[in-house]
Order: sequence, then structure tokens, then C-alpha cells
Amino acid sequence: MKIGFIGLGNVGGKLAGSLIRNGHDVTVRDLDDALVQSFVARGARAASSPRELGEAVDLIVTCLPSPAASSVVSEGPDGFLPALGPGKVWLEMSTTDHSEVIRLGALVEATGAMMMECPVSGGCHRADTGNIAIFAGGRREAFEFVLPVLTTMGRRILHTGELGTASQLKVMTNFLCTVHLVALAEALTVCQAAGMDMNTVYEAIRISSGNSFVHETESQIILNGSRDINFTMDLVVKDVSLFDTIARQNHVPVELSPLIVDIFRKGVAAYGPREHSPNIIRRYEEPLGIKVLGTGFPAEMVDDEPEEAGYEIVPRR
Repeated sequence: MKIGFIGLGNVGGKLAGSLIRNGHDVTVRDLDDALVQSFVARGARAASSPRELGEAVDLIVTCLPSPAASSVVSEGPDGFLPALGPGKVWLEMSTTDHSEVIRLGALVEATGAMMMECPVSGGCHRADTGNIAIFAGGRREAFEFVLPVLTTMGRRILHTGELGTASQLKVMTNFLCTVHLVALAEALTVCQAAGMDMNTVYEAIRISSGNSFVHETESQIILNGSRDINFTMDLVVKDVSLFDTIARQNHVPVELSPLIVDIFRKGVAAYGPREHSPNIIRRYEEPLGIKVLGTGFPAEMVDDEPEEAGYEIVPRR
């Protein structure tokens, strides 16, 4: 199977790297030519446009920062939609609006091709080793076609149902991660202000009912001081706003969701859209004139689990 990959950023580049590392035939496209050339050096081919890429491959994978970017590469003047047809699949791995996925899916189906939405969850460090989780929404026929590719890029693969379901689940998990991050920012700052040893605080949370995936990853980056988890505040605002929209569309009287959106919008206003998302802790540190730090924590997360073949997760019934 010939695979085309569009979007070689923090997540997409790592997913594409897993495909190349495992021997897949990959053609790449990105606006950053230096990134493209680095993948060519690793064995990929380069395409000069999304259309050219679409014409050369059986499976198109996109991993882009916004629904607008996905629309440009698919529907734009040099978009790949006209290159689609029977036997081809578009695999959308961006975190996007579920209604937009459904709209684009109808355009894809009209060409005779199939579409799957496959956002990932688990952090860039796990994307780098092929151990990330993948939510897959779309027809079962399309899911089975792309499953061998998904199990190369990820460890645990969940078929979530029809097109649109994976995007909704992805923004839900990102909302939960963001709630955990804000709660940890407050908890860690309170402990620092109270004069506690922050390495001891980290372990107390890790071994207790207060633990979470976010604590075991982002708290370490916070306590190191780098605050670099390869995710920025503007992306948090996009994701939690998508979740908040789903809640409002379904008339759910949520309380935390609007608060989290507001906290990160204020973070963007104060620190800029490209500030590292864990630096939301600055909202609590700076009024006190303190810095929440420990010792011996890593500057970035690295997945120490060996790369393993992925497999499908089947929900219990």
C-alpha cells in the first residue's frame, strides 16, 4: 500500500516516522520544506502539492492543526479530493470538529473513496514510538482496510463507530486532560507556597488517588521548568472549545467546561498563543512571585516502553 502523509508537525512527524521506520512506502507533504527534506533523507518521497500526493498513493493521511487546514489540503485549488476514487481512503488524524469531518466525509464518499477519522491520544512521546492510542471513526469496511497502518502508528486502536464519533471522543479526552492540568497547576502551586518539598509532593500524588496520566507526564515537565510538552495554549483553546460546543449543542448544563475555556483564553491573552500549555501554572505562580520547581525531573517526556505491534480494543458489552 502506498501512503501519503500531509502534516509533519509535532504529532504528524512522529506518526509518519513510525510508518517509515517500519518499512511503509511513504510520500510526504508539508509547508516547511526543511521538514520534508528531513523525511526524504529517511526514505520518504516528496510531493509538490496535496493533489500530486493524492494521485500517487492509495491512502492519504492528514495530521494538521485546524479544520481550516484540512479543508485547504483537501478542497483547495491544489487539494487532493479530485484525486480520490474507488479503492482510496483518506485517514484524517487531526483534532477537528466532528461536523466538519462528516461534511468532508460526504464529499469523499461521493468520489467512491472512503474516509476515516483517527485522532490520537497519549502524548507526542508515545507518538514517537508507535505506542500512542488511536480513536478510529468510520465505516467498518474502511477501518479494516486501514487497521494494518493504524497498528504501525499506534498501540491501542479503538473503532468508535460512525464518522464523527472519534472526533467527539478526542476532544472529550483533551478536555479531561486540561481539567487535570489546571487542577495540578493549582495543587502544585499551593504546595510550593506552603513550603513543601516538591519532589515529595510529586510522589505523594503519583502513589495516591490523586494520580493521573497528566500528573505522570506534565507535572514532571512543570517541575523541571521547561514546561515543554509539545502542545500550546492556542491548541488547548481550540480543543476545549470544541468540547464546550458539543455540550451546548446537546443542552448539557456543564460548569467546568466554560471555566476551562475562559482560563486558557486568559492564558493566551497574557502569555501568547504559542506559549507551552503547562505554563498555565504561571497564572498561579506569578502573583506570588514564586516558581514551582523540583529536582531531577526531565525537560521532555520520552517513552521508555519498547515499540510493540498495535491491536484493536473491543469495548465490553
